Amino acid sequence: MTDPISDMLTRLRNGGRALQAMIELPHSRLKESIAQILKREGYVRDVAVDGKNVKKLKIQLKYDGKKNVIEGLKRVSKPGLRKYAGATEIPRVRGGLGVAVISTPEGLMTDTQARRKNLGGEILCYIW
Repeated sequence: MTDPISDMLTRLRNGGRALQAMIELPHSRLKESIAQILKREGYVRDVAVDGKNVKKLKIQLKYDGKKNVIEGLKRVSKPGLRKYAGATEIPRVRGGLGVAVISTPEGLMTDTQARRKNLGGEILCYIW
C-alpha cells in the first residue's frame, strides 16, 4: 500500500455511505492519531485498538439519524506531492466549520491548535 492515510479516509467514506456501525483497518500510530483527532472533534463515536500480534484499528462511526456526521474527506498532502504550510498560511476548512489535520514537530493536531501554538507543518487532510 503506497498511501495508508488515503486508504483510511476511503474506508471512512465508504463505511459512512454504507451505514456501517464500525470499520476495521490495519493499525499504525499515525492512523490512530488521526482517529483520535476525529473522536475529539466529534466526527466518530469511538476508537479502539484490538489484537496482540496483528493490531487492528476499530473506529465506530457516528450518525445523525440516517446521515453520516462526516460529510466529506479530502487527502491534501499526497506521497507524490507534499503540501506544507507555515503557521500563518494554514487554511480554514469550509470557513472554520471543518478540520484540517496537520503534522507538526509537536505531533498531529488540528488547524486551530496549530494556529494557537504558532506551528506549521504538513497538511494531511481536510474533514468536514
